[in-house]
Amino acid sequence: MSHPLQREFVGITDKALDSLQARIGVKIENTLEPWCYESTRDNIRHYAHGIGDDNPLWCDPDYGKTTQYGDIIGLPSFLFACNRVASGYVGGLPGVHAMFAGVDFTWYRPIRRNMAITSEVYLKDLIEHETRFAGRSIQQIYHVDYYTPEGDRLASADTWCFRTDRDQAREEGTKYQEEKQAPHRVYTEEEIEAVYDLYAEEKVRGADTLYWNDVTVGTQLPTMVKGPMTVTGFIGYAQGWGGLYIRANKLAYKMISQHRGLGIKNKYGIPDCPERVHWETEFAHKVGVPGAYDYGPERCSWMTHFITNWIGDNGMLHKLYSEIRRHNPEGDIIYINGEVTDKYQEQGKHYVAFDIKLTNQDGALSSLGRAVAELPSR
Repeated sequence: MSHPLQREFVGITDKALDSLQARIGVKIENTLEPWCYESTRDNIRHYAHGIGDDNPLWCDPDYGKTTQYGDIIGLPSFLFACNRVASGYVGGLPGVHAMFAGVDFTWYRPIRRNMAITSEVYLKDLIEHETRFAGRSIQQIYHVDYYTPEGDRLASADTWCFRTDRDQAREEGTKYQEEKQAPHRVYTEEEIEAVYDLYAEEKVRGADTLYWNDVTVGTQLPTMVKGPMTVTGFIGYAQGWGGLYIRANKLAYKMISQHRGLGIKNKYGIPDCPERVHWETEFAHKVGVPGAYDYGPERCSWMTHFITNWIGDNGMLHKLYSEIRRHNPEGDIIYINGEVTDKYQEQGKHYVAFDIKLTNQDGALSSLGRAVAELPSR
């Protein structure tokens, strides 16, 4: 005999969905203020450090002077910090949980230091799904264009979230049943040392130019590791990326006053933001997840890190398509692997294509990606 769903949050309603449907194709004039307006030295470095990327092309101006750019440049994923919608800030369906689920980025030119970056956004599509995680879910897709101060298009992206019923995910979702019941894993010293060995072996190609002519289809890229996942790491990413709803004191009051659905009471009865699923385990449980977990844009940024390490200073990441398949809760270790799947020429440029796969310590699929990089040719 089934039991009625114990309601704590608002669910997806047809009325709210119809209202959101009317916004498709309409340019959004007033989006939430971005974390970064400009690609300054500090903004770039903070974002890079937030994903564990110490590439001197992003972080060391003296090194940057030795490159073709004559200065540091922004890492490709820095653009997540320049538009909140690209990072998962969504409108409509008040009180319904939003989970960032993927992005399809194209970069057209490098992100120069001290560039003022603007963007334009519109809701592109709404697609209904039936999921193991939360039953009825809505895939909410936005399109974002980024521009230089001169009005040239810097990059574009389709980015999407899944809107899910928190109560449905908590009480009836089946995706994480085993993980919810399993005891917390405790790693041995040997297991931690094995992770640290991968960090020690991580190579940044840098000035050692990789030529398109020398790339072979089927080449396996070196494994990259991220983790073990900790709340400290999640906060480290939020410091560079800015988060969506992290506000203090009066600014928290103003946001909650303007968007009542954001103020979800914590155990002290204090309205707090839904983003705390990334650092508060008990709230993560309320949305059906085994524990506090990483950020979706963070994971996509790991993929760009994986590729930019390999292509070096004289290559440029041109495209990244990524799909988030599951949460990475505290304690997870993520292994990033990939291979060259194609190389081709187009309009006088030389490109290499990659498949990327992220798995956790148990071999469970975390994310999938496809990337294209432009390389110099002899």
